[in-house]
Amino acid sequence: MTAIFPVLALVGLGAFLFQVSGEHPEKAWQAYLVNFILWSAVAQGGLLFSVVLHVTKARWGKPLQGLAESFAAFFPVSFLLFLVLFLGRAFVFPWIGGDLHGKEGWLTLPFLFSRDAAGLLILYGLGFAYLRCSLILKRSGSEILEDRREAVMSRMTIIAVLYIMAYALVLSLLAFDLIMSADPQWISTLFAPYGFVKAFYIGLGALIILASVLHLRSRETSPLTSSHFHDLGKLFFAFCLLWADFFYCQFLVIWYGNIPEETSYLIQRTMTLPWSRLAWAVFILSFVIPFLILINKEVKTRPRFMIGLCSLVLVGIWLEHYLLLGPSLNPGADSIPISVSDVLIALGFLGLMAMAVRFALARFPELIPVQRQEVK
Repeated sequence: MTAIFPVLALVGLGAFLFQVSGEHPEKAWQAYLVNFILWSAVAQGGLLFSVVLHVTKARWGKPLQGLAESFAAFFPVSFLLFLVLFLGRAFVFPWIGGDLHGKEGWLTLPFLFSRDAAGLLILYGLGFAYLRCSLILKRSGSEILEDRREAVMSRMTIIAVLYIMAYALVLSLLAFDLIMSADPQWISTLFAPYGFVKAFYIGLGALIILASVLHLRSRETSPLTSSHFHDLGKLFFAFCLLWADFFYCQFLVIWYGNIPEETSYLIQRTMTLPWSRLAWAVFILSFVIPFLILINKEVKTRPRFMIGLCSLVLVGIWLEHYLLLGPSLNPGADSIPISVSDVLIALGFLGLMAMAVRFALARFPELIPVQRQEVK
């Protein structure tokens, strides 16, 4: 089964190269940008789960922390993918050479790539520092001296708090620079928190998929119980509601403000064909379906069912990035610009993510919980 992931990565690479060397290279770079944002957010939000549990000293999710930490393996890949994005700058930043509506000092390519690269380095550096402390504790077990354990725990807590702060700041920066900048006259102060809430939402979804797959493969040795899946499902449900709430608040404030530069952004994406169809698909896949299903308590404890549901949410958020970027990168489009090559490129990124997580779990087996623990 795992042999399919390198194949997916190669297929995605082939689809990207074929598209980028054809008549419409802008389509390839659009798919690249969408998937870079999506899968980087999955990794960033996935690790945040472990970080938050550590800071809050929550014990219910302890068997899940190692799995969440395995998403950090995608950080180097994400950073390299960001650097490659510079090659497609002419296709993913439509504001180049245009009217920047007073943002000339902010929207310059050298400054944009420098600050975003610096932000990612800080975020990913903190993520690896946190992972290192976690591995020290997991490898040492009960053999580590109490003073040493306390010192590592204290350092880990400081790093965790810094990661949370960097997570909010860096994801806000990426939301402004890689998504909002595509339409320079539009601005929303809620867009930044909307972005990092969404990242945690899909990070939880990816974690549920990973935990469910591993649990189904080794039921006898898995420490995960129906209680774990139920609690994780409740958290996923909460962020489903929070994501929708941020979207609604943003929509409501802009609509009642009735400023043409702001309302035109919403009208184009929610009330104008072909984008309105995509908006409904995003709303149904990312909110309506999970909301109606997760109301049921039993569903949250069924790993197979949750794999399907979380996959639907990931597809919905993938489509949402096309909705946010599509009208700006495809002006005058009369159909939704998603083709077979877009799907193949997305599968390629999925392959890269799966390979990174698999490498982390193989290289650091202590991230995989293997003994049943009593959850208090």
